[in-house]
Amino acid sequence: MDMNDAPYSDDGRGYFTEERKMIRDSARQFTMNEVLPIANQLDGPDAEIPDALKQKMADMGYFGIMIPEEYGGLGLGAFEYCLVAEQLARGWMSVASLMARGQGGWIRKAMSPEMQAEYLPRVMRGEFLNATSLSEPGTGSDLASISCRAERDGEDWVLTGSKYWCTFADGADYLTIFARTAPPPSSDKRWMGISCFMIEKERGSLPKGIAGSPIPKIGYFGWKTFELSFDGFRVPASHLIGEEGRGFLLMAKGLETARAHTAARSIGLAQGALEDAISYAQEREQFGMPIAEFQAIRFKIATMATEVEAARQLLYSVCNSIDTGARCDMEASMVKYFASEMAERVTSEAMQIFGGAGYTKLHAVERHWRDARLTKIFEGTSEIQQRIISDKILGKSLLDKIVADRAFDKKWGTDPNLGAAAE
Repeated sequence: MDMNDAPYSDDGRGYFTEERKMIRDSARQFTMNEVLPIANQLDGPDAEIPDALKQKMADMGYFGIMIPEEYGGLGLGAFEYCLVAEQLARGWMSVASLMARGQGGWIRKAMSPEMQAEYLPRVMRGEFLNATSLSEPGTGSDLASISCRAERDGEDWVLTGSKYWCTFADGADYLTIFARTAPPPSSDKRWMGISCFMIEKERGSLPKGIAGSPIPKIGYFGWKTFELSFDGFRVPASHLIGEEGRGFLLMAKGLETARAHTAARSIGLAQGALEDAISYAQEREQFGMPIAEFQAIRFKIATMATEVEAARQLLYSVCNSIDTGARCDMEASMVKYFASEMAERVTSEAMQIFGGAGYTKLHAVERHWRDARLTKIFEGTSEIQQRIISDKILGKSLLDKIVADRAFDKKWGTDPNLGAAAE
C-alpha cells in the first residue's frame, strides 16, 4: 500500500510539524526499502540483524535521536523517537527495538559529563550499543524483588546471581545490570538497595565471569535473548551509575519513554498487519469478487483501522507530555496497555482475513502476530499496567500491601543485614 493511501492522521491532533512529517515519511521509506525485505527473509531463531543494516540506521541518526546535539546526536524528543520506532516496527519489530539500544540507554542522564563526552558520540555512530538486564528468574515484572547481589571489594563491585530476558547480550558493546547492593529496609521500600552498573565488553561475546545461554522463543527474531549468570564478576567502582542503592529510581524514570516506545512498536506491528490485510482483501477473490466487497471483511478493517488510530493519538499525547517534562507515569502505562492489547487483536484479525494463507510463512502477517503477542509482556505485563493505572485512580490496594508484607517477611525477614540499605 502506498503511504498516501494508508489510514494515517496527518495533523496528529496538532502535534505534527513539517519536520515531524519528514521524519515519519523518511523512516517509512527506510523501512520499506531496507527493513521489510530482509525481515521476511531472516525471520527465524538463528537469524541475526545484519551489521550493514545497523550501520545504515546509524547513518540515519536513529541511534542518537534523543542524544543532545553537543554530543553529536539529533537532540530530539520522545515524540520523534516513537515516530521512527513505529515505522521501523511496521517492517520488523526487532529493528525498532534495536534503535533503543542507542540513545545512551537507561543511564544517559545519570552519566557524569565526562562519561557522556566519552560514550555518547560512539552511541550515535552505532559503536556503543547496550543490552539491559532487569528481570530475574522468579521475579518477572516485580523488579523490586530482584536478588542478584553486588558486594563492594576494594575498588570493585563483585556481582553474583542470575538475570533473565537480556536480549542482545552477546551483540552489545556494554551491559546495564541492576543488582542489589543492600537488602530493602521494609516491604514498602523494596525498591531501595538496588544499584545500576555499566559493564563494557567486546561485541559478539560475553566477558569472563558472565555465562549466558540463549532462551528459545517463538518470535522477536534477529537477535538472541539470554539468561545470564554472574559468578564473582568484578565491576570497577567507577562504573556504578547514579547513586548507590537508588538504581530503581533510575529505572523508573526511564520507564515512561520505554513504555511509549513499546506502544509505538505495537502500533507499527498493527499498522503493518492492517495494510497487508487491506491489500490482500482487495486482491483475494471468493465467489467471483474481491473479499473486500463483503461486509464482514469491510467491518473488520474499519474496526482495525479505528483501533490503530486511537492508539496512535494516545501515543502522541503521551509523547508530548514526556517531552514537556510533565509526569505521565499513569498515561504511559495506559498507552502501553492499550496499544499492546490492540496490536494482538488487530494482527489476529488480519490473520483471519488472510484465512489459511495467514497461517503460513508466505506472508508477514503471522510474524506481526507473533511479535505483537510479546508487546503485552515486556516493559511490564498488561496486568502490571492495569495495577499501576488502578492504583493511581483508586489508591494503593490494601490486599496488595498484605501480599507485599508477606512476601517481604518470607524473603527478607530473617536477613541479619535487614535495614542496612541507605535511607
